[in-house]
Amino acid sequence: MGRVAALGERSRVAGLALAGAVVVVADDPEAVRRGRRSLPDDIDLVILTPAAAEALEHDPAPPAHRRLTVVMPP
Repeated sequence: MGRVAALGERSRVAGLALAGAVVVVADDPEAVRRGRRSLPDDIDLVILTPAAAEALEHDPAPPAHRRLTVVMPP
């Protein structure tokens, strides 16, 4: 089984590291796009903050890996 990653603003994702998630702090849209592209290959689930999800809606370069993605409630 793969690992879980959380991507978004520090205040929303930092605590998920305690549960074993790979945390990628990204506070602006470009950082979100870079963060998603930098995820390790063994990530199967990506948890996004609402702001991160919005930043990825118009990403011209989606990642090569298809992963299950969920968005945190606002």
